[in-house]
Amino acid sequence: MAHDHGSEIKNYNKAFSIGITLNIIFVIIEAIYGIMADSLALIADAGHNLSDVVSLLLAWGAFYLAKKNPSFQRTYGFRKVTILASLLGAILLLIALAAIAWEAVGRFSDPQAVDGMTVIIVAGIGVVINTLTALLFMKDQKDDLNIRGAYLHMAADAGVSLGVVIAGVAILFTGWLWLDPVLSLIIVIVILISTWGLLRDSINLSIDAVPNDIDVSVVKAYLLSLKDVTALHALHVWALSTTENALTVHLVTNKTSIDNNYLDEIQEYLHHNFSIGHSTIQLEKNDTSYTCELDTEACNI
Repeated sequence: MAHDHGSEIKNYNKAFSIGITLNIIFVIIEAIYGIMADSLALIADAGHNLSDVVSLLLAWGAFYLAKKNPSFQRTYGFRKVTILASLLGAILLLIALAAIAWEAVGRFSDPQAVDGMTVIIVAGIGVVINTLTALLFMKDQKDDLNIRGAYLHMAADAGVSLGVVIAGVAILFTGWLWLDPVLSLIIVIVILISTWGLLRDSINLSIDAVPNDIDVSVVKAYLLSLKDVTALHALHVWALSTTENALTVHLVTNKTSIDNNYLDEIQEYLHHNFSIGHSTIQLEKNDTSYTCELDTEACNI
C-alpha cells in the first residue's frame, strides 16, 4: 500500500521559498556588517545561516525528487534522497561549526575591537528573520526529518542571534572583547547539541534502521496476534523517505486461501497505528514439509 505525499511537498514550496529568500538576504547583510564591525560572532552566525540555506535548498530539492515515479533502475524512485539530504545538511553544519570554533580559539590570543551597536542591530534583525522562518516549519516538524531539521536550525538561529544581541550590549558597555570569541564558542555548543539528534537520526535512517517512532516488538506482537497466523519471519521495517515507512514480512498461516480483505485490514492497521504506509506481506501455508529459505537466524529478529 503506497501513499502519495505530493500534496505535502506542494504545501512546503512557499515555506521553503520564503525561508531561503529571507535567510540569503540576511546572510549577505550579516556577513558584510560582521566584517565591518570585525565581529566574529556575526561572521560565525552568518556562516551558520549560510549552511542552513544550503540545507534548506537540499531539503527542497529532495522533496521534488521524491515525487518522481519509480523506474526499472530505481524501483523506489528517489524517496531515499530526502534522508540523504538531511544527512548531508547535518555534515555541512558540522564542518561550519568546526571552522567557527577554530577561528574563535585564535581570537583569544588576538582579540579584535568590535562595534557593539552594529552587532546589536544586525543580530536583532536575525532574531526576527530566524523566528519567522522557524514558524514556517513548526507545524509538521515532528512528522518529517527534513522539516524537523529546518525547524531546529531556524529555532537555534533565533536563540543564537538573541545571544549575540546580549553580547553586543555587554561589549558596548564593558569593552570586554573576549566576549566575542566566547559567544562564538557558545554558539557552536548550542547548535551542536540541538543538531546531534538530527544527525543521529539521519545516519540511522540512511542505513535502513527502524524509525524512532516505531517499536518493532509491538509490530511483531500485533502480527503474531492475527487470526490463523502461527509464526512469522523475515520481518523488516525501514524508512523509504523522511515521510514514509515500509515493512516486509512473511506470515506463516493456517489459512487455506488468499484473502485480499485480510491483507487490506493488516495494511490499514499498520498504516494507521504504526505509520507504515508501504507494507509487503507474504503468506505462507503452515506446512512442516516446507521451509522458507529466508526463515534463518540471519533474517529474523
